[in-house]
This record gives sequence, structure tokens and C-alpha cells, in this order.
Amino acid sequence: MKNLILNLFGKRAPGAAGAAFVGEAPAPETAFVAVGDIHGRDDLLVRMLERIEEEAAGLPIVFVGDYVDRGEASAAVLRRLKPMCDDGRAICLRGNHEEMMLDFARGKYPRWLAYGGLQTLASFGLGADITETGGTGLEAAHADLHDALEADGLLAWLSDLPRHWQSGNVAVTHAGADPARPIAEQSNSLTNGHPDFFSTPRPDGTWIVHGHYIRETHEIHPGRIAIDTGAYATGQLTAVVLAPDSAPRFLAT
Repeated sequence: MKNLILNLFGKRAPGAAGAAFVGEAPAPETAFVAVGDIHGRDDLLVRMLERIEEEAAGLPIVFVGDYVDRGEASAAVLRRLKPMCDDGRAICLRGNHEEMMLDFARGKYPRWLAYGGLQTLASFGLGADITETGGTGLEAAHADLHDALEADGLLAWLSDLPRHWQSGNVAVTHAGADPARPIAEQSNSLTNGHPDFFSTPRPDGTWIVHGHYIRETHEIHPGRIAIDTGAYATGQLTAVVLAPDSAPRFLAT
């Protein structure tokens, strides 16, 4: 079976430096589902959870981050995901949009408003008196978001979200990784990406399942699987089912 999977995906073509991905097919220790960027689309999240229940029931679900911003229902998404993570049904990773939102709630990063922050504030019933460039209500918006997140138990939960999860030779991150360093030793690269992620194969044979970079459809290249299909704009939320000795299987809303 492993040879069949390798034949399906092949080896990575040499890059400018002649390097190629060296490793086996993706082989997690146990089967799991990874779900791409949600970005405030609670309607698509509900539909995806229904698909998973129909086609991959009982498997751990790993969410790659970017639950908030741009879509209209970020608060609902967070309120749906937190109980799933609290009771062990899912693992939620942090994305760069969660980091921007937390910075804003702590009185920093007003640029977040232009990256979908206004929609997130509105989903909590906040921010009616500010624009993407701020305004007289900016200071109050910082405090109001902090209080709203804290009241729902979301502030501490979001602050403690991990940046990666791994099973076998498959790691799930939000935005790729520095190919030259062990996954567990990285932080910013896992949420914001690294300039060498697409051009330099990892030497340790680890496959990265990631979101962050919008694609028209899922992508598989030796060493990485991309599952961000721009749900907030396209209406398509994508997930991948990975299991030992099986080819990746994709689900989409």
C-alpha cells in the first residue's frame, strides 16, 4: 500500500538547488481529520461536521486555525469549537487571525480591523462606531472585545491554543513551517508561514497539512497537503481524512 501511495504522489521534483523531498507517504499513527480555515463561516462548519459524522465518524478532528474574521459568524464558530476541544472531540490550533484578534483585545494591533476584524467585532455585537481605520470608539472596542472573550471563556482558551499537532510522519500546522528546523522548536513560522516552505523540502520526511494559503481546491505535493479553499468567499470548506496505509481522502462542503 505504501508503494501505491508513493506512486500516486511521486517524489518532489528537484528545486533550484537540486533538493527533493525524501520520505515515505503520509502515515499517521492513527486516522484523523484535518479541517481548513473557517473564517467566520459557522454555516459551513456545521455542514462539515455533518459530513465528518457521515463519512469519518469517531475520528479525531484537527482544525488548522483561522476560525475568525472575514465571515459574519466568528463568535458562533468559537462558541461551537471550544466545547469540542474541551471534551476531547477536537484539537484546535492557532492561526494568525486568532493572534491578531488577541493582540487587539489586549490593546494592540488596530490593523486587525482591516483584515476582517470588523466582522468579528460585529459577531459579538461590538464595533458599531468604528471603521477599518479605527475611530473615536477604538479604545472602547479593545476593552469590549477583551470582556466579551473573557465572558465566554474564550480568552484563556484561545491564548493557550497549540501551534502544531503531529501523528506519525504527519504534522498539522496553520501556515507551514521552516523546513530547516524541527516542528516542535518553531512558533511564528507555524502561524505566519516561512519564505522557504514551498521551495525547500524538509529533510526529516515530515508531511505538513496546512491552511493559510488559499487555493482553488485542495493540493497535494510531496511533503505537504494544502486545505485552505477560501471558505469565507467561496463557500467551500475543505477537510482531509488521513489514515495509515491509505491515500488521503478529501471532504468539502
